[in-house]
Formats: sequence, C-alpha cells, structure tokens
Amino acid sequence: MKAFVFPGQGAQFVGMGKDLYEKHPIARQYFDSANDILGFDITDIMFDGTDEELKQTKVTQPAVFLHSVINALCLGDDFTPDMVAGHSLGELSALTAAGCLSFESGLMLVSARAKAMQKACELRPSTMAAIIALDDDVIEGICSEVSNGDEIVVPANYNCPGQLVISGTVDAVNTACTMLKEAGAKRALILNVSGGFHSPMMQPAKEELEAAIAATTFSAPRCPVYQNVDGEAHTDAEEIKANLIQQLTSPVRWTKEVNAMVAAGATDFIECGPGKALQGMIAKICKGNADISIRGIGE
Repeated sequence: MKAFVFPGQGAQFVGMGKDLYEKHPIARQYFDSANDILGFDITDIMFDGTDEELKQTKVTQPAVFLHSVINALCLGDDFTPDMVAGHSLGELSALTAAGCLSFESGLMLVSARAKAMQKACELRPSTMAAIIALDDDVIEGICSEVSNGDEIVVPANYNCPGQLVISGTVDAVNTACTMLKEAGAKRALILNVSGGFHSPMMQPAKEELEAAIAATTFSAPRCPVYQNVDGEAHTDAEEIKANLIQQLTSPVRWTKEVNAMVAAGATDFIECGPGKALQGMIAKICKGNADISIRGIGE
C-alpha cells in the first residue's frame, strides 16, 4: 500500500518548483494561480529569490505547500495514495492533495496560518530545540520540571526514535537544553526558527486560524489522512477540521503516525515535496523492517 507524505517548514530551497513550472503546463497554471490568490509573485521568490526572502514565514509556508501539492497534481493518474500524512504544515498539503481541500482553499489556509503564526511569534520571543539521543520520557520529565508560570517548554515534534524537538519561551528552552545535556542528550541544538511552534506560545495563532478553518469548506478525502494531533487515520471532515485547529498548540506525533500507517498496511512511503527529511525520519522509525520502501517523487 502506498503512503504519500508531505514535508513541513524547513524543507524549502531557492529554485524549488522551477523545474515543474518549466516542464509541466498544469504546474504553470497552478503556480500562476497561486500568485493571484496570494496577491504577490511567490514564484519570483521561489525560483530566483534569496534565502532571506524565502525564509519569511508568509513566503516559506505557501512555498513548501505549493511545491508539495503541485508535485502530487503533476503525477496525474500516478498519484494513487492509499493513505496520506503531512508533518506540521505538510498536513495541509496532504489534505489538499487528497481532495479534502480545494487548491485555492488549501493555499488560503496556509497563508492565513503563516500570517497568524508570525504575529504570535512577535508577541513574545520563543524558540525550538532538537534533542538528540535521549529517551522521550526523560525529555518530557525535564520539560515539565522547567515549565513554571510564564516560562513554558513542551515536547513539540516526536520526529523519530532519538529525535524530539522541544518548544517554548526562550529562557525555558535554554534551561531545558542545559538540563537535557546533563541528563545524557548527545545534542541539544537551538533551531533557526522564528518562534515556538506546536506549543502554548501559538495560542493566539490557533484562535485566528480557527476562524479561517470554520469559514472553509472541507470535503471527505479520497483516502484516510493520518493527523499530527493523535497520529490516527481520519476521513470525517468535521474531525479533520477539529484536529487541524488543535495542531498549532499540540505536538506533532510523527513517530506514532508512521507506525500507524505501517500497521494499516503501508509498505511504500513516497515523500512528496522538497527535501528528504521525512525519508530520513521514516527510515529510523521503520529500521529493521525489510518490507518498507522509502523514496521521493520520481525515484
């Protein structure tokens, strides 16, 4: 069974999508439509901009979404998912590719999400850190110990065994990193992000995104969508909407999602979008399982 997976923010690179635009007429139509929907020429930044321009949240998230979804659309009849999933932002890509959202609605939600998250980041400094080679329960315990009143740090991304990202206020994340290294973490690396995503720091963004989601039409997807909030499969549009609202302030349970897809029969994982980050995570989650194939589009 085929599981198409869609990456999140951080997978972007200058030049992304240019080959699709030049080779596929359908891709050109979608990219040109995206410029109109967003009200600025995102293709100029994606194809020929600078790293700094592409790192703007209002650009990054729509850019990754466009590259991922248009890649799937260009497959035509070869896009035959038995299930889909996306990491953080990638969940909106997965929902759009699976027909739960129209292309325009998906892009507009991504744009609204990016703007809301940027505003939340500006309200109070926050950050994230990747913790390498330490048990999840140890990380969870130290995060709980450090969090006190206004200082917050929580597990944010359960990416794969041995890699968990924490998120929260700057001081709390820094304190947690020190304690986690003392507890035996191989690395505790502050990430180059604009804020503490998937933590209570995103509550203002969650409230803003909830209104946008409520005003958007969701349809039943063509196949089960595994969602970040609970790591489980969903096909009911109302359940999908509710989980999407919770996603901004809840951890991404990627390890649980992948294991659930494997349990449901997934043997062929195809990353649809820029980069190979998800392929690396899935390889670690499925280590030792000879029945699992992991690749990117066209591989």
